[in-house]
Amino acid sequence: MTHSNTAAFVRVEGILLARGVLSAAAYLAANAKKFGERALRLGLVAVAAPVHGLLGQTDRGLAHRLANLALRGMSEDRVAVLCEEYAEDVLKDKLLDQGTELLKRLQAEGHRVVLISDNIAPIMEPLARHLKHYDELHCNKIEFEDGEATGKLLEPILGSNIGGRWLDDYAAAHQLDLRRCYAFGAHGPDMLLLSRVGKPCAVNPDFVLRRSAKDADWPIIEYRD
Repeated sequence: MTHSNTAAFVRVEGILLARGVLSAAAYLAANAKKFGERALRLGLVAVAAPVHGLLGQTDRGLAHRLANLALRGMSEDRVAVLCEEYAEDVLKDKLLDQGTELLKRLQAEGHRVVLISDNIAPIMEPLARHLKHYDELHCNKIEFEDGEATGKLLEPILGSNIGGRWLDDYAAAHQLDLRRCYAFGAHGPDMLLLSRVGKPCAVNPDFVLRRSAKDADWPIIEYRD
């Protein structure tokens, strides 16, 4: 583990994984215990999908909230089991080689490597066991009451439009000069992270981020098969 006074903030979705929150919510909903329950939960994911499409270029917070409503009423144990299955059986073998090489290079250069994910902790924490070359993982957390998921995400919601403020708070807590730090993003909302650091980079950017990166003259990395 590095102990650097510079950090590299890396968005998991789009850089390490091609799959995002909707894919995870659909997996959990489809594996509910009863048929009627599965149909209801998948319906909630279907409602979240167009919202994600509309707001995904600017603020994914609302879409994340809607998608995770599909977990409402699931027991904490059931959520843990399904999330670990999803991490092990689906995501583990979908980690992008170019993304893992990026982490290796950043850590070799002496930076504190901070992963930021829109997915929830019961998914990302098991998946992180298969990752090397990072120092910290920050992801969304779902609320549980009396052993059941409420479907609500706890603040701060990563992937929403508070990303820049989250980064400022992190830098203050760790005495980082953001002008010397790196950030790597793939989607429109990541502009809030990239614009805060001195060394931003867009990776496989979507349309909004690509246009902004070109306007700002930020480096762009394209993965190749």
